[in-house]
Amino acid sequence: MGGSVVTEPRLHMEIAQQPVVLQGLLNEGRSAIERLAREIKQRGIAHVLIAARGTSDNAGVYAKYLLSTATELAVGLAAPSLYTLYNRPPRLTRDTLVLGISQSGMSPDIVAVLQNAREQGIYTAAMVNNTASRMAEAAECVVPLAAGEERAVAATKSYTAQLMAVAMLAAALSEEERWWQELELVPQAVRAALDLEQVLARRTERYRFMDQCVTVSRGYNYATALESALKIKELTHTSVTGYSAADFLHGPISIVRNGYPVMTIACQGPTMDSLRQLIGRLGEAGAEQIIVTDDADTAAPAELKLVLPVAVPEWLSPIPAIIPAQLLGYHLALAHGLDPDNPKGLDKVTETR
Repeated sequence: MGGSVVTEPRLHMEIAQQPVVLQGLLNEGRSAIERLAREIKQRGIAHVLIAARGTSDNAGVYAKYLLSTATELAVGLAAPSLYTLYNRPPRLTRDTLVLGISQSGMSPDIVAVLQNAREQGIYTAAMVNNTASRMAEAAECVVPLAAGEERAVAATKSYTAQLMAVAMLAAALSEEERWWQELELVPQAVRAALDLEQVLARRTERYRFMDQCVTVSRGYNYATALESALKIKELTHTSVTGYSAADFLHGPISIVRNGYPVMTIACQGPTMDSLRQLIGRLGEAGAEQIIVTDDADTAAPAELKLVLPVAVPEWLSPIPAIIPAQLLGYHLALAHGLDPDNPKGLDKVTETR
Protein backbone atom coordinates (compact mmCIF):
# COMPACT_ATOMS: atom_id res chain seq x y z
CA MET A 1 0.00 0.00 0.00
CA GLY A 2 1.69 3.15 -1.20
CA GLY A 3 1.85 6.36 0.77
CA SER A 4 2.43 9.94 -0.25
CA VAL A 5 6.02 11.10 -0.44
CA VAL A 6 6.80 14.13 1.71
CA THR A 7 9.30 16.37 -0.06
CA GLU A 8 11.47 18.73 1.97
CA PRO A 9 10.90 22.33 0.83
CA ARG A 10 13.70 23.65 -1.35
CA LEU A 11 14.05 26.70 0.87
CA HIS A 12 14.86 24.53 3.88
CA MET A 13 17.44 22.59 1.89
CA GLU A 14 19.07 25.78 0.62
CA ILE A 15 19.24 27.27 4.11
CA ALA A 16 20.99 24.08 5.25
CA GLN A 17 23.48 24.22 2.35
CA GLN A 18 25.01 27.51 3.45
CA PRO A 19 28.00 26.20 5.45
CA VAL A 20 29.10 24.09 2.45
CA VAL A 21 28.57 26.98 0.01
CA LEU A 22 30.61 29.35 2.16
CA GLN A 23 33.44 26.86 2.66
CA GLY A 24 33.50 26.24 -1.09
CA LEU A 25 33.74 29.96 -1.81
CA LEU A 26 36.61 30.25 0.64
CA ASN A 27 38.40 27.31 -0.94
CA GLU A 28 37.78 28.09 -4.60
CA GLY A 29 37.01 31.80 -4.83
CA ARG A 30 40.08 33.45 -3.36
CA SER A 31 41.98 33.82 -6.64
CA ALA A 32 39.14 35.74 -8.34
CA ILE A 33 38.74 37.98 -5.29
CA GLU A 34 42.47 38.68 -5.10
CA ARG A 35 42.54 39.50 -8.82
CA LEU A 36 39.85 42.13 -8.24
CA ALA A 37 41.75 43.49 -5.23
CA ARG A 38 44.92 43.86 -7.34
CA GLU A 39 43.00 45.79 -10.00
CA ILE A 40 41.55 48.10 -7.34
CA LYS A 41 45.02 48.90 -6.06
CA GLN A 42 46.76 49.19 -9.42
CA ARG A 43 44.06 51.48 -10.78
CA GLY A 44 44.15 53.71 -7.69
CA ILE A 45 40.45 53.15 -6.99
CA ALA A 46 39.16 55.57 -4.33
CA HIS A 47 35.40 55.28 -4.87
CA VAL A 48 33.08 52.29 -5.19
CA LEU A 49 29.55 52.55 -6.57
CA ILE A 50 27.44 49.45 -5.87
CA ALA A 51 24.52 48.46 -8.10
CA ALA A 52 22.04 45.96 -6.69
CA ARG A 53 18.36 45.31 -5.97
CA GLY A 54 16.39 43.50 -3.27
CA THR A 55 18.38 41.04 -1.18
CA SER A 56 21.53 41.95 -3.10
CA ASP A 57 20.98 45.60 -2.18
CA ASN A 58 21.17 44.55 1.47
CA ALA A 59 24.48 42.85 0.71
CA GLY A 60 25.47 46.19 -0.80
CA VAL A 61 24.70 47.93 2.50
CA TYR A 62 27.08 45.49 4.21
CA ALA A 63 29.69 46.24 1.55
CA LYS A 64 29.26 49.97 2.13
CA TYR A 65 30.11 49.60 5.81
CA LEU A 66 32.82 46.95 5.48
CA LEU A 67 34.76 48.31 2.52
CA SER A 68 34.66 51.79 4.03
CA THR A 69 35.97 50.67 7.43
CA ALA A 70 38.47 48.15 6.07
CA THR A 71 39.98 50.23 3.27
CA GLU A 72 38.77 53.83 3.70
CA LEU A 73 37.27 53.67 0.22
CA ALA A 74 34.31 55.98 -0.33
CA VAL A 75 31.44 53.54 -0.99
CA GLY A 76 27.91 54.37 -2.08
CA LEU A 77 24.84 52.71 -3.58
CA ALA A 78 23.74 53.49 -7.13
CA ALA A 79 20.27 54.82 -8.00
CA PRO A 80 19.46 52.69 -11.09
CA SER A 81 16.39 54.75 -11.99
CA LEU A 82 18.74 57.60 -12.91
CA TYR A 83 20.01 55.39 -15.71
CA THR A 84 16.79 53.85 -17.01
CA LEU A 85 13.86 56.14 -16.17
CA TYR A 86 15.41 59.61 -15.95
CA ASN A 87 18.24 59.00 -18.42
CA ARG A 88 20.54 61.12 -16.25
CA PRO A 89 23.40 58.85 -15.20
CA PRO A 90 25.99 60.57 -13.01
CA ARG A 91 29.42 61.34 -14.37
CA LEU A 92 31.95 59.13 -12.65
CA THR A 93 35.62 59.85 -12.00
CA ARG A 94 38.25 57.46 -13.34
CA ASP A 95 39.17 56.35 -9.82
CA THR A 96 35.77 54.69 -9.41
CA LEU A 97 34.87 51.01 -9.38
CA VAL A 98 31.27 50.13 -10.29
CA LEU A 99 30.43 46.86 -8.55
CA GLY A 100 27.30 44.89 -9.40
CA ILE A 101 25.97 42.38 -6.86
CA SER A 102 23.29 39.94 -7.94
CA GLN A 103 22.00 36.38 -7.75
CA SER A 104 20.58 36.26 -11.28
CA GLY A 105 22.45 39.13 -12.92
CA MET A 106 19.46 39.72 -15.18
CA SER A 107 17.72 42.91 -13.99
CA PRO A 108 17.96 45.48 -16.83
CA ASP A 109 18.35 48.52 -14.55
CA ILE A 110 21.33 47.03 -12.70
CA VAL A 111 22.92 45.92 -15.95
CA ALA A 112 22.43 49.46 -17.28
CA VAL A 113 24.54 50.87 -14.43
CA LEU A 114 27.46 48.64 -15.40
CA GLN A 115 27.03 49.24 -19.13
CA ASN A 116 27.03 53.00 -18.67
CA ALA A 117 30.16 52.76 -16.53
CA ARG A 118 31.91 50.83 -19.31
CA GLU A 119 30.88 53.54 -21.78
CA GLN A 120 32.48 56.13 -19.49
CA GLY A 121 35.68 54.11 -19.30
CA ILE A 122 35.07 53.15 -15.66
CA TYR A 123 36.29 49.83 -14.27
CA THR A 124 33.46 47.37 -13.59
CA ALA A 125 33.11 44.16 -11.60
CA ALA A 126 30.28 41.77 -10.78
CA MET A 127 29.71 39.43 -7.87
CA VAL A 128 27.10 37.17 -9.38
CA ASN A 129 25.79 33.64 -9.03
CA ASN A 130 24.81 33.31 -12.69
CA THR A 131 28.05 33.79 -14.61
CA ALA A 132 26.20 33.51 -17.95
CA SER A 133 24.05 36.53 -17.12
CA ARG A 134 23.82 39.97 -18.70
CA MET A 135 25.56 41.47 -15.67
CA ALA A 136 28.50 39.11 -16.05
CA GLU A 137 28.77 40.07 -19.73
CA ALA A 138 28.78 43.77 -18.82
CA ALA A 139 31.53 43.49 -16.20
CA GLU A 140 35.26 43.43 -16.85
CA CYS A 141 35.90 41.33 -13.73
CA VAL A 142 33.51 38.57 -12.64
CA VAL A 143 33.56 37.03 -9.17
CA PRO A 144 31.46 33.82 -9.26
CA LEU A 145 29.48 33.33 -6.06
CA ALA A 146 29.32 29.59 -6.73
CA ALA A 147 26.28 29.09 -4.51
CA GLY A 148 24.82 26.52 -6.88
CA GLU A 149 21.33 26.71 -8.32
CA GLU A 150 18.97 28.51 -5.96
CA ARG A 151 15.41 27.40 -6.77
CA ALA A 152 13.42 28.77 -3.83
CA VAL A 153 12.18 32.29 -4.55
CA ALA A 154 13.53 33.70 -1.27
CA ALA A 155 17.30 34.14 -1.49
CA THR A 156 19.29 32.53 1.32
CA LYS A 157 22.51 30.84 0.25
CA SER A 158 23.14 33.39 -2.51
CA TYR A 159 22.83 36.20 0.06
CA THR A 160 25.36 34.76 2.50
CA ALA A 161 27.65 33.97 -0.46
CA GLN A 162 27.46 37.66 -1.43
CA LEU A 163 28.38 38.67 2.11
CA MET A 164 31.27 36.20 2.09
CA ALA A 165 32.55 37.50 -1.24
CA VAL A 166 32.47 41.08 0.07
CA ALA A 167 34.26 40.00 3.25
CA MET A 168 36.90 38.17 1.21
CA LEU A 169 37.45 41.30 -0.89
CA ALA A 170 37.97 43.32 2.29
CA ALA A 171 40.50 40.72 3.47
CA ALA A 172 42.32 40.81 0.15
CA LEU A 173 42.49 44.61 0.20
CA SER A 174 43.72 44.62 3.80
CA GLU A 175 46.65 42.28 2.96
CA GLU A 176 46.45 40.93 6.51
CA GLU A 177 46.53 37.16 6.83
CA ARG A 178 44.66 37.49 10.15
CA TRP A 179 41.55 38.49 8.21
CA TRP A 180 41.69 35.28 6.18
CA GLN A 181 42.13 33.26 9.36
CA GLU A 182 39.02 34.89 10.81
CA LEU A 183 37.10 34.14 7.61
CA GLU A 184 37.79 30.44 8.17
CA LEU A 185 35.57 30.63 11.28
CA VAL A 186 32.47 31.58 9.30
CA PRO A 187 31.25 28.21 7.93
CA GLN A 188 31.43 26.71 11.42
CA ALA A 189 29.59 29.70 12.89
CA VAL A 190 26.82 29.35 10.29
CA ARG A 191 26.57 25.61 10.89
CA ALA A 192 26.20 26.27 14.61
CA ALA A 193 23.58 28.97 13.99
CA LEU A 194 21.48 26.42 12.10
CA ASP A 195 21.08 24.56 15.42
CA LEU A 196 18.83 27.42 16.56
CA GLU A 197 16.14 25.88 14.38
CA GLN A 198 15.08 23.63 17.25
CA VAL A 199 14.25 26.67 19.37
CA LEU A 200 12.58 28.52 16.50
CA ALA A 201 10.44 25.55 15.47
CA ARG A 202 9.10 25.28 19.02
CA ARG A 203 8.48 28.99 19.48
CA THR A 204 7.10 29.98 16.07
CA GLU A 205 3.49 29.40 17.16
CA ARG A 206 3.82 32.38 19.50
CA TYR A 207 4.28 34.66 16.46
CA ARG A 208 1.76 33.02 14.15
CA PHE A 209 -0.70 35.90 14.40
CA MET A 210 1.90 38.65 14.27
CA ASP A 211 0.85 41.18 11.62
CA GLN A 212 3.55 43.81 12.22
CA CYS A 213 7.17 43.72 13.30
CA VAL A 214 10.29 45.87 13.33
CA THR A 215 13.88 44.71 12.92
CA VAL A 216 16.73 46.94 14.10
CA SER A 217 20.51 47.01 14.30
CA ARG A 218 23.47 49.26 13.53
CA GLY A 219 26.78 49.23 11.68
CA TYR A 220 27.59 46.05 9.80
CA ASN A 221 24.36 44.44 10.98
CA TYR A 222 22.15 47.22 9.65
CA ALA A 223 22.23 45.01 6.55
CA THR A 224 21.01 42.12 8.72
CA ALA A 225 18.08 44.18 9.99
CA LEU A 226 17.09 45.02 6.42
CA GLU A 227 17.48 41.47 5.15
CA SER A 228 15.69 39.99 8.17
CA ALA A 229 12.73 42.27 7.49
CA LEU A 230 12.72 41.28 3.82
CA LYS A 231 12.90 37.54 4.51
CA ILE A 232 10.06 37.53 7.05
CA LYS A 233 7.98 39.87 4.91
CA GLU A 234 8.25 37.94 1.66
CA LEU A 235 7.79 34.51 3.24
CA THR A 236 4.87 35.35 5.55
CA HIS A 237 3.22 38.48 4.04
CA THR A 238 3.74 40.20 7.40
CA SER A 239 4.39 43.95 7.47
CA VAL A 240 8.01 44.09 8.66
CA THR A 241 10.25 47.15 8.50
CA GLY A 242 14.01 47.17 8.96
CA TYR A 243 15.68 50.16 10.62
CA SER A 244 19.02 51.46 11.68
CA ALA A 245 18.69 51.59 15.46
CA ALA A 246 19.81 55.22 15.33
CA ASP A 247 17.09 56.12 12.83
CA PHE A 248 14.55 54.12 14.82
CA LEU A 249 15.16 56.38 17.81
CA HIS A 250 14.47 59.44 15.64
CA GLY A 251 10.72 58.89 15.64
CA PRO A 252 9.65 55.37 14.66
CA ILE A 253 10.15 54.08 18.22
CA SER A 254 6.87 55.84 19.02
CA ILE A 255 4.97 52.94 17.41
CA VAL A 256 6.17 50.50 20.07
CA ARG A 257 3.49 49.57 22.54
CA ASN A 258 2.86 46.69 24.90
CA GLY A 259 3.39 43.43 23.01
CA TYR A 260 4.73 45.04 19.81
CA PRO A 261 7.31 42.65 18.24
CA VAL A 262 10.82 43.99 17.74
CA MET A 263 13.78 41.90 16.55
CA THR A 264 17.14 43.40 17.52
CA ILE A 265 20.41 42.10 16.09
CA ALA A 266 23.16 42.97 18.57
CA CYS A 267 26.63 41.48 18.06
CA GLN A 268 29.71 42.42 20.03
CA GLY A 269 31.53 45.48 18.73
CA PRO A 270 31.30 49.29 18.81
CA THR A 271 27.52 49.25 18.28
CA MET A 272 26.75 47.00 21.24
CA ASP A 273 26.38 49.65 23.96
CA SER A 274 23.88 51.69 21.95
CA LEU A 275 21.90 48.56 21.07
CA ARG A 276 21.75 47.50 24.74
CA GLN A 277 20.38 50.94 25.57
CA LEU A 278 17.73 50.49 22.88
CA ILE A 279 16.87 47.05 24.25
CA GLY A 280 16.35 48.68 27.65
CA ARG A 281 14.01 51.30 26.20
CA LEU A 282 12.07 48.65 24.32
CA GLY A 283 11.66 46.73 27.54
CA GLU A 284 10.29 49.81 29.28
CA ALA A 285 7.79 50.23 26.44
CA GLY A 286 6.62 46.63 26.83
CA ALA A 287 7.87 45.41 23.45
CA GLU A 288 7.82 41.70 22.61
CA GLN A 289 11.56 41.33 22.12
CA ILE A 290 13.34 38.89 19.83
CA ILE A 291 17.09 39.31 20.24
CA VAL A 292 19.75 37.82 17.96
CA THR A 293 23.14 38.15 19.61
CA ASP A 294 26.44 36.48 20.34
CA ASP A 295 26.27 37.51 24.01
CA ALA A 296 23.93 35.65 26.39
CA ASP A 297 23.61 38.59 28.81
CA THR A 298 22.41 40.86 26.00
CA ALA A 299 19.68 38.34 25.16
CA ALA A 300 18.37 38.20 28.75
CA PRO A 301 15.46 40.68 28.34
CA ALA A 302 14.08 38.86 25.27
CA GLU A 303 10.98 36.72 25.08
CA LEU A 304 12.77 34.85 22.27
CA LYS A 305 16.49 34.56 22.92
CA LEU A 306 18.51 33.60 19.83
CA VAL A 307 22.10 33.37 21.02
CA LEU A 308 24.53 32.52 18.22
CA PRO A 309 26.54 29.51 19.48
CA VAL A 310 29.80 30.53 17.79
CA ALA A 311 30.90 34.17 17.91
CA VAL A 312 32.93 35.67 15.07
CA PRO A 313 34.51 39.14 14.81
CA GLU A 314 31.90 41.86 14.30
CA TRP A 315 32.87 42.48 10.67
CA LEU A 316 31.81 38.90 9.88
CA SER A 317 28.83 38.65 12.21
CA PRO A 318 26.17 39.50 9.57
CA ILE A 319 26.79 36.11 7.92
CA PRO A 320 25.71 33.87 10.83
CA ALA A 321 23.36 36.55 12.23
CA ILE A 322 20.95 36.30 9.27
CA ILE A 323 20.33 32.58 9.84
CA PRO A 324 17.72 33.03 12.63
CA ALA A 325 15.58 35.32 10.44
CA GLN A 326 15.77 32.88 7.53
CA LEU A 327 14.59 30.06 9.81
CA LEU A 328 11.93 32.19 11.50
CA GLY A 329 10.51 33.21 8.14
CA TYR A 330 10.51 29.59 6.98
CA HIS A 331 8.72 28.23 10.05
CA LEU A 332 6.23 31.11 10.12
CA ALA A 333 5.38 30.36 6.49
CA LEU A 334 4.65 26.75 7.42
CA ALA A 335 2.57 27.87 10.41
CA HIS A 336 0.50 30.08 8.08
CA GLY A 337 0.02 27.22 5.63
CA LEU A 338 2.02 29.07 2.97
CA ASP A 339 4.40 27.60 0.41
CA PRO A 340 7.89 28.70 1.54
CA ASP A 341 9.34 27.95 -1.88
CA ASN A 342 6.91 30.13 -3.83
CA PRO A 343 5.65 33.19 -1.93
CA LYS A 344 2.54 34.64 -3.49
CA GLY A 345 3.13 37.39 -6.05
CA LEU A 346 6.91 36.87 -6.30
CA ASP A 347 9.19 35.45 -9.00
CA LYS A 348 12.70 34.12 -8.59
CA VAL A 349 14.10 36.53 -11.18
CA THR A 350 12.67 40.05 -10.97
CA GLU A 351 13.56 42.31 -13.88
CA THR A 352 13.08 46.02 -13.15
CA ARG A 353 13.76 48.89 -15.50
